[in-house]
Amino acid sequence: MPLRSARDAVAPYVTKDGSEIRELMHPAVHGNAAQSLAEATVPPGGATRLHRHHASEEIYHFTQGEGRMTLGRERFAVRAGDTVCIPPGTPHRVENTGRVAMKILCACAPAYSHDDTELL
Repeated sequence: MPLRSARDAVAPYVTKDGSEIRELMHPAVHGNAAQSLAEATVPPGGATRLHRHHASEEIYHFTQGEGRMTLGRERFAVRAGDTVCIPPGTPHRVENTGRVAMKILCACAPAYSHDDTELL
């Protein structure tokens, strides 16, 4: 039987960085093996806290909204359709500068863990 998850059946929660997350697929919940996929929401005018993950590589795919991304020493504009790779150990955050909620698909390998998140 394939592993699956329905978005609306997944309750959102707030991560250490301050974003609202829906874990669409996570080993601790769904039984997959090595990665996680979540949808993050950052409200208009909101931002995540600067943080890094020591073990996980993340890929952010922006599906709605616009804003600014901090990635290491770089700051640059992001908008729906953009994809950013965040290597392990790299400080990062996103700021929503638009008028609608920013939505981001976040893929993590290994899977997201609060213990792997260091606030800076």
